[in-house]
Amino acid sequence: MMNKPLWVPSQEIKTQANLTSFIDWLSEIKSKHFDSYEELWKWSVTDHRAFWRVLWDYFQIQADGNPDQILSGSMPQTRWFENTKLSYAEHVFRSARTQETAVIAISENNKIQHISYQELRDQVSKVQRFLISMDVKPGDRVVGYLPCILEATIAFLAVNSMGAIWSSCSPDFGTQSVIDRFAPIEPAILIAVDEYSYGGKTFPKKETIQALQKQLSTVRKTIIIGDTELPHSTSWKSILAQAPSLLTFYRSGFNEPIWILFSSGTTGLPKAITQSVGGILLEHLKYLSFHQDIKPQERCFWYTTTGWMMWNYIQSSLLLGATVILFDGSPAYPDLNRLWRLAEEQEWNHFGTSAGFILACMKAGIDPRSMGSFKNLRSIGSTGSTLPPEGFAWIYEKVKSDVWLTSMSGGTDICSAFVGGNPLLSVYAGEIQCRALGVGLEAWNEAGQSVIQEVGEMVITHPMPSMPVFFWNDPDFKRYHESYFEIFPKVWRHGDWIEVTEHQGIIIYGRSDATLNRGGVRIGTSEIYRAVDKVAEVKDSLIICLEKAQGEFYMPLFVVMQDSKVLSDEIRKRINQTLRMDYSPRHIPDEIIQVPDIPYTISGKKTETPVKKILMGHPLKSVVNPGSLRNPSAMDFFSDLYKKSLEK
Repeated sequence: MMNKPLWVPSQEIKTQANLTSFIDWLSEIKSKHFDSYEELWKWSVTDHRAFWRVLWDYFQIQADGNPDQILSGSMPQTRWFENTKLSYAEHVFRSARTQETAVIAISENNKIQHISYQELRDQVSKVQRFLISMDVKPGDRVVGYLPCILEATIAFLAVNSMGAIWSSCSPDFGTQSVIDRFAPIEPAILIAVDEYSYGGKTFPKKETIQALQKQLSTVRKTIIIGDTELPHSTSWKSILAQAPSLLTFYRSGFNEPIWILFSSGTTGLPKAITQSVGGILLEHLKYLSFHQDIKPQERCFWYTTTGWMMWNYIQSSLLLGATVILFDGSPAYPDLNRLWRLAEEQEWNHFGTSAGFILACMKAGIDPRSMGSFKNLRSIGSTGSTLPPEGFAWIYEKVKSDVWLTSMSGGTDICSAFVGGNPLLSVYAGEIQCRALGVGLEAWNEAGQSVIQEVGEMVITHPMPSMPVFFWNDPDFKRYHESYFEIFPKVWRHGDWIEVTEHQGIIIYGRSDATLNRGGVRIGTSEIYRAVDKVAEVKDSLIICLEKAQGEFYMPLFVVMQDSKVLSDEIRKRINQTLRMDYSPRHIPDEIIQVPDIPYTISGKKTETPVKKILMGHPLKSVVNPGSLRNPSAMDFFSDLYKKSLEK
């Protein structure tokens, strides 16, 4: 029996949706008629060349050349629209109302900046002129060691306007972690803050800048945001003190790089994922318009750092003439109400965050309704990890009963979402609404067959323009191929267990490379976490499954207790009872162990696989780069645990 939906779009919402306008345009202009979203999606993947060509016309892409040569080659070496040249930054400014607000930047200390599209254009022109004076050329790399501040947005747009390539790290990354990312891409210019604030504390970064200058030998000039003066550097203030000039736009080849993003780097050096100018432009216009339903001058927020792809993603709100909201600081300072207060006070229309933040608010007993009615809030977005049904219920009970909850999943790999929101469809607890247009996503069983209402490997059967054009320093595509195409040749295997539901929604069960395999029965880690989260005394948890000799398995559950709580036999019993009732006896861990902390990547993901490898006997140095972790000391417990096991 189908679950009752938590949210059903009104006729007014459907009529006003950007997706409806697109469907009407297809019918009127292209004589393509679709009676349902499912029909539209099937066309977009079965005739994917025609779909992406249609988007070119619909969004009126400004470019040199002929777009009719749509696609050549096969994954992973696909080439799109090879005879065209365009500029992402040009599309940001092409139709913006100059006096409308482009960016609202909010800092942890309550400083709020509003900047219009005209002011943004003027400041971008100043930085562009400085970069020209530094002989920055198309294809050069410019890197930012920056928090989520206005200056980062300005710098990115200036770099892109010249055809140069952007890359960024958050200042909470350790020095070696930044070097691991930036050194291989040989940047020409470094832009950095000399300090940043987080959780009410200020962290000086002068020594880190000096270390980066020493280690990044290709950097010929450092731009410092702050009052620090160093050799071979200039201040951001001095650049912006100049008069604005004419902002020009260099049109790059469609497949030329726009930026370099980095994987978490928990094992070995992070992958330098390089995406194209044209691919990102088309994908973000599609997703933010149709699946997030962003409209001109709506206020769009996503809590992120510059080291997470969601920073790059939310900048693209500017492509639609919207206002991007930037927040620099901790989402839990001075308390977990902070972002909810801002959403009400600043009249946000779209509030994006992580599943982890929603669950933290739920467990802390936060009641956002006490802060206002959120009358302007149309959507709440969730990503980063699986949002369980309880998280869905909390949003509708404690935030707003008629808000549109858009859970989405994609990643750094495409800097967008494979599956996500849809303003024409209902929201069901624990499910992502739909497969995004142009995304040939299926769940495959071990025989490589597509399955419905069964758990299978998530695969993408057709190329997408925002898939990486290459990994930096991977000329033979070896690492690229190993990352996605080793299991199913020429089919992208993403590494998640998913289920396509009876109404074409998506449930994600966790990483397939971190699957819990109990006697041949696969169990998703997200199911375990969902059940354990129901135990109030448990703050956080991590589970792994080790295969031992002669087909035996050992599945320990590690838990962090709430403040002042101790793991007792009674709590262990309740955890096991909850797992048994919610799922099956196969979900009962062999042992429940209290730990001081759970290791997370800087982007906020649990490090299940590295912990598993440590407990299998791999040296700590070989399985995790400490600089890629938000809390590297958390790994010490697991390393010590393995050593103690050898003494028994």
